[in-house]
Amino acid sequence: MRIQMADLHAQYEAQKSEIDDALKGVLESCRFILGPNVSLLEEEIARENQARFGVGVASGTDAITLSLAACGVGQGDEVITTPFTFVATTESISQLGAVPVYVDIDLDTFNLDAALVESRITPRTKAILPVHLYGQMADMTALQGVADKHGLALVADGAQAIGAEHRGVSVGGWGSATTLSFFPTKNLGAYGDGGMVLTNREDIADKINSLRFHGSGGTYSYQDIGWCSRLDEIQAAVLRVKLRKLRDWTQARQRHAQIYTSMLEGSGIHVPRVIEGNTHVWHQYTIRLEQRDSLKEFLKAREMASAVYYPGALHLQPAYQRYGYREGDLPNAERACREVLSLPIHPDLPEGAVERVSEAILEFQKAGSSVKSP
Repeated sequence: MRIQMADLHAQYEAQKSEIDDALKGVLESCRFILGPNVSLLEEEIARENQARFGVGVASGTDAITLSLAACGVGQGDEVITTPFTFVATTESISQLGAVPVYVDIDLDTFNLDAALVESRITPRTKAILPVHLYGQMADMTALQGVADKHGLALVADGAQAIGAEHRGVSVGGWGSATTLSFFPTKNLGAYGDGGMVLTNREDIADKINSLRFHGSGGTYSYQDIGWCSRLDEIQAAVLRVKLRKLRDWTQARQRHAQIYTSMLEGSGIHVPRVIEGNTHVWHQYTIRLEQRDSLKEFLKAREMASAVYYPGALHLQPAYQRYGYREGDLPNAERACREVLSLPIHPDLPEGAVERVSEAILEFQKAGSSVKSP
């Protein structure tokens, strides 16, 4: 049996009757935009993640863009961020006319190296934008200290980290705002695009409520130049059903991660490290090794999926060459792009799948270059 990176079909079958009933309820109500499911989901996710406010938007990318805009980021401002992540962070900064200022990552956690941030602050710096990559929060204690010292907004991309904690505080309890993505393969995934902003600041919540609705409060009066970015009622209904299972799914991911680490540690594979005080939710279990591409092919031949998140650092992408970075400027991020490999960890993995993948990796490591694909 093929071991997949995600199994959305199995997830649907396990909750089919509840999801179908939720969808039917929306269709019968004919309330499709900013209806009761959106409002309830905003309250439920905010409460689960220690935030006062949740504001649903059309995607995780929009959540970042609107959060930065609500914090006053605009033309010519600088935003300190990571080059090792999905493009949405850099894209959002650039689309606001601001400039991404990249800081290298910590190779043990793959997150922004908080110790390097303060040295990159200039009079034009407006915000710090860390990413809680693979399901582990960045060092928000240190980053909050730097942000407070310099009067900067701290907006975290938590797209992969719903439910994660740092020092006992969940993602929604830190910074100016935290953004979530409900892309279908996320830990909590919709049946299309969707996102949310979590914040403890009423002014930011009010601003994003306006920005997501064309800069309006729902009337024909426009206080801001806004967007059309609303989480729709169908997605919210699906997410509310799935949210009931999120803790169980997270625990399954954590069990899988424990098995991977216990089997692979000491094998020459760099396994991910959970920093003290963090609760990791394991959107991905990502190892690191020089022979990454060979291992990927080795697993593929055995019908074991794996994935590279991410193969190219953002500071070297053609679209962002305008910012003047060169190869070698951010060596840890560039090395990670050459060496990372994510393994199947989703909660619907068949019994024994994690052990089988681990055993295959150990076989690859033991035999080295002499291993042949079947």
